Amino acid sequence: MSEYAVLEIWAVILVIAVATYLIRLSFIHLFGRINQVPPRVTLVLKFVPAAVLAALVAPQLVTPSPDVAEMVVDERLAAGIVAAAVAWWRGDVLVTILVGMVALWALQFGPALVF
Repeated sequence: MSEYAVLEIWAVILVIAVATYLIRLSFIHLFGRINQVPPRVTLVLKFVPAAVLAALVAPQLVTPSPDVAEMVVDERLAAGIVAAAVAWWRGDVLVTILVGMVALWALQFGPALVF
């Protein structure tokens, strides 16, 4: 493994920061120049929060394990299924989060409290 100089690391950080800023600025500039957002863009943007949340939550539900039974019988996955059912039934984000957290807590610590 080669070691990088401090100046090289800071140069890479600076280039990435400028590139990120320019990408964000381009969208601000683009939406500032058009009078109305096209309907297809508006439709697609409605799904972005759900997609981001799913991308953040889904990997946490399944623990990578060589044993399939251990991977499937996990408290996080069971609590995620309960939370998904509540989200489908109620459609309320706060209730979904609360029920999912209570289910996870009950599955993780409930057996220890019973015995």
